[in-house]
Amino acid sequence: MTQRVELATVMDRLAVDGVVTEYAVAVDDGDWTAYRELFTADGRADYRSAGGIEGNVGTVATWLTESLGMFSMRQHLIVNRRVRFGTLEQDTGDTARVQADYVNPMRLGAGTEGSPAAAPDFVCGGRYAFALVRTHDGWRLREVVVQEKWRRLPG
Repeated sequence: MTQRVELATVMDRLAVDGVVTEYAVAVDDGDWTAYRELFTADGRADYRSAGGIEGNVGTVATWLTESLGMFSMRQHLIVNRRVRFGTLEQDTGDTARVQADYVNPMRLGAGTEGSPAAAPDFVCGGRYAFALVRTHDGWRLREVVVQEKWRRLPG
């Protein structure tokens, strides 16, 4: 590999990692406009393993708005990111697949800032599978699949 190719690969890895981070922040902050903008026009998400739905990004964003509204605090921690680049139309590096583990503490209901009641009382974890594609606007999510592996409920 030439230095130019190695540098381009590093830059792509950083950009793909940035999309995954922006995804977590958009969900945690409830910024559904930003969430939608991370996806391609035909983007899809699948939250069925966590009790959710599967569908196009607009339908899923609406569902997330309603279902996550019951949580006063959300914080995705996405770790162990494994990135693999692929080809699209014979152009190396136009697609990316990311597998990443997550832990997601959340707080049900309204807690008082700084009080013990503000601590998370619902925690889940599992693995994400992200499929990305390079577009004229940069890397975008084509698909997100959640594979919830465990959860801890209040009490």
